[in-house]
Amino acid sequence: MEKEMTLYEDLEWRGLIKDISSEDLIEKLNKGGITFYLGTDPTADSLHIGHYSTFLVAKRLQKAGHTPILLVGGATGLVGDPRGTGEREKADAKVIENNYTKLKSQVEKLFGIKCVNNYDWFKDVNYIDFLRDYGKYINVNYMINKDLVRRQLEIGISYAEFSYMLIQGVDFKHLHDTYGVTLQIGGSDQWGNLTTGIEIIRKLTGEEVYAFSIPLATDSQGKKMGKSEGNAVWLDIEKTSAYELYQYLFNLEDSMMEAYLKRFTFLSKSEIEDIMSKHNEAPEKRLAQETLAHEVIRDIHGEEEYQKAVEISRALFSGDIKKIPSNQIGKIFAKVDHIAITEEKNIVDFLADNKICSSKREAREFINAGSITLNGEKVTDLETTISKDIALDNKYVVIRKGKKKYFLGEF
Repeated sequence: MEKEMTLYEDLEWRGLIKDISSEDLIEKLNKGGITFYLGTDPTADSLHIGHYSTFLVAKRLQKAGHTPILLVGGATGLVGDPRGTGEREKADAKVIENNYTKLKSQVEKLFGIKCVNNYDWFKDVNYIDFLRDYGKYINVNYMINKDLVRRQLEIGISYAEFSYMLIQGVDFKHLHDTYGVTLQIGGSDQWGNLTTGIEIIRKLTGEEVYAFSIPLATDSQGKKMGKSEGNAVWLDIEKTSAYELYQYLFNLEDSMMEAYLKRFTFLSKSEIEDIMSKHNEAPEKRLAQETLAHEVIRDIHGEEEYQKAVEISRALFSGDIKKIPSNQIGKIFAKVDHIAITEEKNIVDFLADNKICSSKREAREFINAGSITLNGEKVTDLETTISKDIALDNKYVVIRKGKKKYFLGEF
């Protein structure tokens, strides 16, 4: 029988502890009853898969009897935190406010976590009072020795971003005073900001509070999860469909599967070990990836959306395009070449005119070889007409050339 791990042991086994401010926190985590917070700035109107890892840690703590609070930084989002690589662009206040509203709604729906906005307590803060009441207690040498600040000093850092950690430290103090928060959690890149709050509270009240950081979710090359050529994999289903999320997770590399199952699911140690054993016996079946996709999509969007994603994937694999809901076609083929169809046209002319084939001769060759499909059906007649009559919902025509090259025509 599997020995039940304590909360802290489970977090360590899953690779979810990077730094911890005090060994005293271990017993407190295992005991339960802590009110803690995590924060995110509203730099976008949705969380992405990288955030999801941290929010699952909050969910694990919540299941163990702790109380989470999410701080969405309406104030800190306007300032910008140091990235270590360069200054952020100045944020637009209206965009930040809109993003906060959407993030609050998303988090409450997905995770059921109380959400607060640090703009509410910073908007009326007097600058002189801020420097006197808080700035006086944090040494500049302490600030410049924090990793991200130190790295950005080499290329230049504004006073605004330099001050970010002090603002976040005051957030911890405010939540400690207002809600009894005694723990802050966050990504490992936030460690300097997390410990600044501990320092401020200790100096102003003499009380001990805590923090622990979570390793960032990365691939085997150390690249942050959720980023692909600058595009995040969003938790908002309108920005990243369940099918797109399924494809992203299903195509993750084998070498990271055990780590991802530990980090992104609530499966037990024995369950994960069993899945990995079966996966390693037949990796081509991608059991680990399928399990990961099921657990994540079910948690975020529900079982029905997961089943839809599987059905769409099977339809694409088999070429049965007509089984795909028409409202998903645009999203699924968003990254393929798009063709605006303004008039009915013979298939040979259509393929040549839109550079799908290099010439009418090549178009005829591909058709005669059975290498052109329209909405999943092979074209065999050179007199076929591209028209609304063959379009899905009188709108979409999915053209496939060969085995993998897709084009999306739209009336």
